[in-house]
Amino acid sequence: MTSSSSMLNNNSISINVSDDEPDEFANKLRARARRKRKKIGLRGGKTGTGFSHIVVKKLLKWWPVVVFLLAAGLLVFEASRIGGKPGKKLNLETGHGKIHDKVVEKKVPTNLNRLDPVTHVVHGVREPCLKLLPAEELEHLDFPMDKVPADPIKRVIYITEANPASIDDGMPFEQHSVESRFNLFTGNQTLKQRDEGFKVKGADASIHCGFYSEKGGFRISSEDRSYMESCKAVVSTCAFGGGDDLYQPIGMSESSLKKVCFVAFWDEITLASQEADGHKVGDDRYIGKWRIILVKNLPFTDQRLNGKIPKMLAHRLFPNSRYSIWVDSKSQLRRDPLGVLEALLWRSNSVLAISEHGARSSVYDEAKAVVKKNKATPEEVAVQLAQYRQDGLPEDKRFNGKKALSEASIIVREHTPSTNLLMCLWFNEVVRFTSRDQLSFPYVLWRFKEFRNINMFPVCTRKDLVNSMGHIRKAKPLTS
Repeated sequence: MTSSSSMLNNNSISINVSDDEPDEFANKLRARARRKRKKIGLRGGKTGTGFSHIVVKKLLKWWPVVVFLLAAGLLVFEASRIGGKPGKKLNLETGHGKIHDKVVEKKVPTNLNRLDPVTHVVHGVREPCLKLLPAEELEHLDFPMDKVPADPIKRVIYITEANPASIDDGMPFEQHSVESRFNLFTGNQTLKQRDEGFKVKGADASIHCGFYSEKGGFRISSEDRSYMESCKAVVSTCAFGGGDDLYQPIGMSESSLKKVCFVAFWDEITLASQEADGHKVGDDRYIGKWRIILVKNLPFTDQRLNGKIPKMLAHRLFPNSRYSIWVDSKSQLRRDPLGVLEALLWRSNSVLAISEHGARSSVYDEAKAVVKKNKATPEEVAVQLAQYRQDGLPEDKRFNGKKALSEASIIVREHTPSTNLLMCLWFNEVVRFTSRDQLSFPYVLWRFKEFRNINMFPVCTRKDLVNSMGHIRKAKPLTS
């Protein structure tokens, strides 16, 4: 009893366990402990399967974020590849100084080599914007050599430093002048000479028209000059400062390919950038249909101004050519040159054809747009407009019922004394004021009252004449 009561008082139970005969209950306890340890191993990872289970659960919860990060990384990678391919750094040495690390940015043209016609609706009927002769007639088309247009001017005398008509002989001005854009190439035209240039007296007209001095620059090899003198009609373009790519003309007749010169003026920077892109000039100096004319010693630091020389002074570069078609470097000519001459000049009895401006008709409105688009400084535009207002240029100048404001990326003309003088007057305006030739063209038309027979064709005709790609590269300005 005594032992029994003491066991109850201590609230304890005594269990005897023998090593020889294990208790069944103890075995169950040990088995339960082993199962618990095994479950812990599954979670934590003696085998690693628990970690995988956690990762899968996290992925199921956060998969949108993971997909977004992967897509963003892929976009960044592709953008770096696209941005890196076209950009080529050129380290070029020119006669005017060194141009360092010229970064070239190229766009891929989307409408290259398109020949589909552009149409518009006339009196309810859809018609082509440019009505060319049928293909079989184009093949037999030739220059109307017997046709001589009536012209109030018989001869244009170009003022040079060796010409007695020049009062500027021996002037001490530099090729690249900081104070003025007039230089040894242009001659220093005074305001009085500018005013007199618009007043044709008698049959002769004297005018500054570039190439004032042998030291003025724009040097071309004797072989190239000989070729240019052989041209009776020419399609020309230019790219200076590593500018746009060269687009091959399309839609040409065999007759035009035989009778018309295709000339592209390049400087050494453009030549180097084109060769770096794999566009090599052949031993015959051609790339496709284009004869490449290399120009050295460009007279202006502003490449836009250098581009006005072949654009406006084709009659000086091609002295024996009777016709010329200018095409901006951003465009691809896609219509037959002889057909274009017939449609825009011969059929309408015109000596100059140029496209109307698509958006505006007022010089003063165009000036605001030029400043807004940062294509010229407000100061230089203000000087030009002040002069035009002082001279009395109307707000909305019209010529033969059509607006005189031109887009001017395509110029088709016959080289008559009147058109030659008009181009000289226009060139002197862009040298004196801004390089935006749209601002000065209506003024020149208004002041040169003797000029007649101009065809201001609509925008849709221009769109039918060329495929416009826009500018591929930004030209690098020269350094003095």
